[in-house]
Formats: sequence, C-alpha cells, structure tokens
Amino acid sequence: MRLATFNLLHGRSRTDGLVDSRRLTAAVAALDADVLALQEVDRGQGRSGNLDQTALAAHALAACEHRFAAAVVGEPGRQVRPLTHDDGHDEPRFGVGLVSRHPVISWQIIRLTPAPVRAPVYVPGSRGGLVLLQDEPRVVLAAVLRTPHGLVTAAATHLSFVPGWNAHQLRQTVRALRALPAPRILLGDLNLPAGCARLLTGWRPLGRRPTYPAGRPRIQLDHVLVDRQDRHRLPPVTAVRTPLSVISDHRPLVVDLG
Repeated sequence: MRLATFNLLHGRSRTDGLVDSRRLTAAVAALDADVLALQEVDRGQGRSGNLDQTALAAHALAACEHRFAAAVVGEPGRQVRPLTHDDGHDEPRFGVGLVSRHPVISWQIIRLTPAPVRAPVYVPGSRGGLVLLQDEPRVVLAAVLRTPHGLVTAAATHLSFVPGWNAHQLRQTVRALRALPAPRILLGDLNLPAGCARLLTGWRPLGRRPTYPAGRPRIQLDHVLVDRQDRHRLPPVTAVRTPLSVISDHRPLVVDLG
C-alpha cells in the first residue's frame, strides 16, 4: 500500500506561477498512491479553471473513491467565509481532499475552528515580509477503507499556521479519529515538525523527511502518522520519498508499506 500527502498550493507552478490542470494531473499520477491526502485544494475556483481538483487527482490515479471537503467558501487571499453546514455548492470553495483506490465504507468530516487572534506570517516576495494574518477554519476529512489488511481509517487535514493553535487542533483531531476503526492513519500538512506531532499525539510518524520549502526542504510540515492501536495489522514501511514536483511550494511525502 502506498500512502501520500501533498499540499497542492491549488496546483500553482513554482516556476511561472501559473495553474495548469495538465501539470497537476502529471504531478499526482507520478505519485502512484493508493491513498492520497490533498491540501490547499480548489473546487470551482476561477484561478484554477473552475475545476474539481480532487476529482482530477482521482482520475490521474484511476482511483475509485474520492471526496472534497471545503474549509471555506470564496477565494483565499480575497474574501472568504466559513462553511455553514454544507452550503456553498454554487460558489468557489477551498479545502482538503482524499483519494483512495480502496473502497470507502464511510466518510466523516470534522470541522476545526480558527485561531481567535491574528498571527505574524512571513510572506515571500518584494512586497512580502512579516504580515498579520487572520486564521481560517480548518477541516478533517476521514474515510474508513476496506483494504487487503482489513478496515483502515485514513484522514486528511491541513492545520492552522498559528503556533499553539495547530497543536490544539491536532489533539482535537486525534480525539475525533479514535471513534473510528483502527488502524488509523492521519495524513496532511500539520504546520508542525515531526517531533512535536509525535509528542502531542503519541502517534508514530511513518516518514521523517523535510518537505518545505520545495526547492531546498529544511523542515517537515507534511506528515503520515499512525495510531499505535492495531499498528501491527499494517505492513512495515519499506520506502519513504519526497520527490520534487512541478507544482506547489511543498514536496509530497510518499510512504510505501509492505
């Protein structure tokens, strides 16, 4: 089983800043993942051709199952609003996706509130620097999969950039996932280093590689964590990769089991 997590940056190229669906398709197909968690995913956004990027990724992997979960309605960087229940179907949305070649028994969405304060964030570029940004709501998308190793829970998320609040969200996520069948795997951009993620959850990182920034990665923000409960039912890790991609400012994290 190959697991992967990839912060797409909505498919934007690091070289020319453009979004091209063919580049996104090629980048995802190159991962050849059986279970793929996606972050910073667009659906119906003009900047990415009004596409459903999660569906595009599923097609690239010939995957039978996929789902998108919006964190906000609107275009990030401009005007967004929190999702209310399951609205915004006719508006541009932004969130996370989960793609699986294994059948899905059930889906679950867990919503995480944003940090109550603005936080300083470094923005690259000539007009960049430290800016105070308002945090946005976050979302966890979980699926119970039927795999050759039995039922497995896989979840995708992208946590807050606000220090301390991302730790709170991670603990909240783990508590929610423990209501779903073990073994449990959490994939995503946690905006935390691996040591902190392990300490906060007690879950084991399946791959330890720097993933950000993409050109010369210095820190691991993207993780594949497994709960210790029933961990023995999964095959051992045989390979871990962070291949350079044609899109995004993150590298994908790819973990092979068995």
